[in-house]
Formats: sequence, structure tokens, C-alpha cells
Amino acid sequence: MTLKITTWNVNGIRAALGKGLKEWLLTEAPDVFCIQEIKARPDQLTVEQLDFPGYEIYWNPAERPGYSGVATFCRQKPAALAIGLGESRFDVEGRVIRSRHPGFLLYNIYFPNGQRGQDRVEYKLDFYASLLETCDSLHAAGENIIITGDFNTAHTPLDLRNPKENESTSGFLPEERARVTKFLEHGFVDIYRVLYPERAQYTWWTYRMAARQRNVGWRIDYFLISKPLAARVRDVIIHDDVTGSDHCPVSLILD
Repeated sequence: MTLKITTWNVNGIRAALGKGLKEWLLTEAPDVFCIQEIKARPDQLTVEQLDFPGYEIYWNPAERPGYSGVATFCRQKPAALAIGLGESRFDVEGRVIRSRHPGFLLYNIYFPNGQRGQDRVEYKLDFYASLLETCDSLHAAGENIIITGDFNTAHTPLDLRNPKENESTSGFLPEERARVTKFLEHGFVDIYRVLYPERAQYTWWTYRMAARQRNVGWRIDYFLISKPLAARVRDVIIHDDVTGSDHCPVSLILD
């Protein structure tokens, strides 16, 4: 018996639905499907667009129209659900859904992008710190955690095609990478990198300069999991052949 959790930054759910999102999901059939950057509220979707047979959908759209937002699709109803981090400056942007499943808590997160200036880099760093504080408390209480979604940070030089050229670009700044390292020092593992320590594979490509065709990408969509869960992991699959967004889906397979 395996459990499959898939994450995908869809860069607009309405656009992605027009590019085969529903067909792909129903074929792939993960037990839990976490999407980010939905850029819509459910009341902006048609009945047909909202019809995903076999799934219950939980939404956290941003207050600002057409921006950010996450949604979690579940085959089995979670035992508990929490929306946001509990801090209004983050929660107005619709970035977090936490759901409880047998044996773990699952965070579906769209981490902030720092490319709009230093104030957004600081906001992003504060977001990471706030999340880690909560995770530290949960770990101390004996919880196991899976954090998935668009981290908007490539952790190591192996995680992007052109590390040297991007040393001063948000998404690969030393202080952003240090925040990811901090999670690994606090009881988490980047399970893809544990399984594939030398593999260069990406999850995001800019739409410019035919980057995807040339595979000039970044790995910024992750599964960070509590160390005790690592023994249950069978595989992590980056579906880099799947189009429909500037990101591709990533799946975690658990026993």
C-alpha cells in the first residue's frame, strides 16, 4: 500500500485547466494533490472546472484578486485542517494550508518570491523563520511533518543550471539558501536530494529564451520531510516532461 502526494505550482488554475491539468491529475491519481499560485477564488470557477471526481478540495486564495493562493485536493478527508501561519501579514496572501493525515502533518506552501526588491526578500526570510518556529514546536510535540510546494529558493549549486550567474539573484541568495539549510538542521531532510545526491533535475524554467527547451532551469519545488518519515519514502519523481505551467509537478511516494 503506497501513498502518493503530488505538488505543482500551476501558475494560474484557470490557465492550467485549459492546458490539461484536470486530465493529468485524474490519470496520475495522487492521494493528495497540492497546488500553488492558483490566482483565483473558487467562486471564479465554473461548476465543471470545480468537478474533480474523487477529490475534496480545500482552498486558501489570496485576498488580492488574481494573485498567489494554494489549494489541496484530498481523496480521504484530512483529520484536521489549518489555513495560514497565524500571522496576518503572511495570511492575506493565501500561502499555506496544513492538513493532518495518518502519521504526519502536510504543509502545502507557496513561499514568497523575493524578486520584487529587498523588502520582499526580508518578507520571504521572515516567512521562512515563522514557519520554522511552528515546525520546531510541532517536532517537540512529537509530530512528523511534510512541507511541500514552491520554495522559491534553489538550495545548492546543483539545483540550478547557472549558479555562478545567479549568486546575486533572489532565489539563490546566500541568506535565502541559509534559511533552507536551517530546516535541514532542525529535523528535516530534502528527500529528493537524499535519494539522488548528484542528479541535476529542475522543476521551474523561465518562459523567456526557450529556457525549458534548453533545460536551463531551477529546482525550487521540494518535499522537506521529518527525518523519521524518510524510511517510508519509496521515491520522489520530478515530472519534467509535463507542461502546462512554468513549473512541473513533483510526486512523493510513501509506503
